[in-house]
Amino acid sequence: MRGLVPRFNSTLVASFLDFAAVCQQLGQTQSRLQMAETVGTFLAALPVEEAEIAARFMVGRALEQGEEKRLQISGRAIWKIVAEMTGSSDQGEDIFAAAEDFGEAIEMMLRMRPAEPEPSLTVAEVDRVFHEIAAIEGRHARRRKLEELRGLFERCTSLEGKYLAKILIREMRHGVSEGMMIEAIARMANLPVAEIRRIHMLEADLGRTVRVLREGGGGEGVRREPRPGERAVKPLKPMLAQPADDVADAFAMLGNEIAFEHKFDGARVQIHRVAGATRIFSRRMNEITASLPEVVEISARLGAREAILDGEVIAVDAQGRPLAFQDLMRRFGRVKNIEESRAERPLRLHLFDLLAVDGSLTIDRPYSERIEMLEELAREAGMQTVTRIVKPSLPEAEKFFRDAIAAGYEGVVAKSLTSAYMPGVRGRGWVKLKHARTLDLVIVAADWGYGRRHGWLSNYHLAARDERTGGYSQIGKTFKGLTDDQFREITERLLALKLGEAHGTVTVRPEVVVEVAYNDIQRSPQYESGMALRFARIVRIRDDKSPAEADTIETVARDFEAQMLQPMASKD
Repeated sequence: MRGLVPRFNSTLVASFLDFAAVCQQLGQTQSRLQMAETVGTFLAALPVEEAEIAARFMVGRALEQGEEKRLQISGRAIWKIVAEMTGSSDQGEDIFAAAEDFGEAIEMMLRMRPAEPEPSLTVAEVDRVFHEIAAIEGRHARRRKLEELRGLFERCTSLEGKYLAKILIREMRHGVSEGMMIEAIARMANLPVAEIRRIHMLEADLGRTVRVLREGGGGEGVRREPRPGERAVKPLKPMLAQPADDVADAFAMLGNEIAFEHKFDGARVQIHRVAGATRIFSRRMNEITASLPEVVEISARLGAREAILDGEVIAVDAQGRPLAFQDLMRRFGRVKNIEESRAERPLRLHLFDLLAVDGSLTIDRPYSERIEMLEELAREAGMQTVTRIVKPSLPEAEKFFRDAIAAGYEGVVAKSLTSAYMPGVRGRGWVKLKHARTLDLVIVAADWGYGRRHGWLSNYHLAARDERTGGYSQIGKTFKGLTDDQFREITERLLALKLGEAHGTVTVRPEVVVEVAYNDIQRSPQYESGMALRFARIVRIRDDKSPAEADTIETVARDFEAQMLQPMASKD
């Protein structure tokens, strides 16, 4: 291993300072191979439990996949705690302006203490405190959470504090993305990357992937017996679809062995029916069972059958007409007044895939077999599946798409009948076609409004995900598309994610995903990407999507190139 001598073996604990030092080294490393080697060797040198934690921490995950929401710690709260600890509140804006990022600003403030504490934290201790903070509920929960967090920062050295903050705001900026971590784990285990990717697809969490490998697990790790205290049911990451320009493009991408399905303006759900009980997970892998009693009741029709089902829910009014996506989102995560909310916004479930049945995974079977099995299961249980057309001709598929739009659907999804289900992957076997041109983007900053929008953050800086750097690349701004209530709500959310402020612009942790419609993409020297959206407007707030699911700058570039070719094609 270059540049780092492992200090641990399987009998020693890992200090958090050593973890921070490795992260610091990664930030100064340009070679992808060297980064994978550094991380892989570091993980291999740690005890199993701490290697599992370190793999999560390294990519900016404080807790297991799907559990982070329980922390409820914002960048603004971290800043306030450290500023109060160090007496640097008055210098905050200058410090933030001088720092390269939020973590470095926290490090700079911590250096202002009279003396550095002696390093005493371990990776396992930090993990324990994160779980304790996440478990705090009830009266004065926020105050108690922040007290625990302050105790952790008081024990940190400046360098440790830098990476503690980075983990909590999920902005590591050292180049180790999820894909890079999979390469590093492959080096740790001395196995092919494809095999690690397969295990990670099933485990859906990098830490669990490390544990399975270190304990001698294999590609079916998702079906192993749970350890004491571990949940028996683990959600799989949902398979995602690539965008296509039109129906003909879908045929060109997938071939003639293809099916088309209605695309709902709803929310993805994964339903686990095991041992007579139901658990439901969102596309972000948060458990939402208590919020969706209708879905629990529908899945109970399976009786003794066991299954993992993929589907979509939509909210409807008293007449059965679909409600707006934002109305649906008010049901997700709700734990109070469920029956009242259910009466106001009942849900409908439409199933479109079967991931496991009666204890056996089906994800490696071709889609044609999975939908046959799903239809049979749904018929027996009286459950509703999505409307689809199988092996249509091009004219039949185009009519199906037009009819879907006319009926009020968002569009269609085309799926290769030979494709496997690839959890967490934007696989080549699925493509989506929408009536409008939209992108899922992340808000990275916002400007204070004026006039009627005075007091609201109302001009949003929109960014696409940059897979190369792990950051976000801005491609436009917009203040269009939201109602007054949504302006108020999103202002509160963004202020809770605040990282800094200068000249009327508030920089925020990249957490809020919005679906943005636009007319076209144009060249722009204003942004580093060299591109900007023209006439951008927010269609909806995508609370069901994580920043990791936002569209990439590479997708934007492809759309821009395709757009540039359209006038040439029209002349032929």
